[in-house]
Amino acid sequence: MTGPSPLERAPAELVGGRDAYLKREDTHELGAFKWRGALPTLREHAARDARTVVTASTGNHGAATAWAARELGMTAIVYAPEHAPRAKMALIESLGAEMRLTGADLDEAKDAARAFAAASELPFFEDGAEPAQYLGYRSIAREVLEQLGRAPAALVVPLGNGALLGGIGLELADRSPSTLAAGVQSREAPVMVECWQAGRVVESDRSETFADGLAVRVAIPHAVDVLARVAGRMLLVSERAIAEAVGAYARAGIRVEGAAAAALAALPQLGDVPDPLVLVVTGRNIDDELWRRAVDRPESFPD
Repeated sequence: MTGPSPLERAPAELVGGRDAYLKREDTHELGAFKWRGALPTLREHAARDARTVVTASTGNHGAATAWAARELGMTAIVYAPEHAPRAKMALIESLGAEMRLTGADLDEAKDAARAFAAASELPFFEDGAEPAQYLGYRSIAREVLEQLGRAPAALVVPLGNGALLGGIGLELADRSPSTLAAGVQSREAPVMVECWQAGRVVESDRSETFADGLAVRVAIPHAVDVLARVAGRMLLVSERAIAEAVGAYARAGIRVEGAAAAALAALPQLGDVPDPLVLVVTGRNIDDELWRRAVDRPESFPD
């Protein structure tokens, strides 16, 4: 599936009665939004005669790269941290990619992937650094504006490396500048929020979040530059708030991963923003055990 994802009115009980909508990127066959950036990026590499691409990922980006490579008759080599989510690693392998587990976190796996690509003279696809990704993610905002038929007051976007919010923000700046582009990150992985606040790349020593899609420790300069121009608000939420949001989605009949729940977790901080709001539901790929813990025992996560 490469067409528009659904825009659905959020259940009233999920959003406290607010006029809010869910942009359901989780409904794609891969269970996440990342295909929108991977496919155009690999098309560019293929146009330069590349047959193999190397990347690093905690899961959804790797799956999207593997999927796009399969679509284009290419090969993907995906590096991931040693403790990456099992469900996501299985999905990547099922799509035909070669998996290599190394490093304690995404950025250590990325260092190994970059070194291998350079030594092998293969293109390295760094998630968040490719301009084609931003063009792909602009389509989400474009679809929202067309599907809603009016300008939402805000698009609330989970924030990992910043490319998704960057692409959405670029489209809003062009087509709906009155719409707030808001990013949400875990307090335990705050580097992109800290960069935005500082107006430059800053260093962080942690990315200890169960929401692996938010688990970025080293900022990507291009994303920092784009977000400085287009992001209107950056919010931090606790691990417990994210887990509680996973549970709230579950009670509404929607299974989401931790990163996808971040936008909902930030809703109490957006009381000053008028309706309608659009929450981007970025993905559903989460290990069963972790999902069950979030649903049944959100208090087991730090507040």
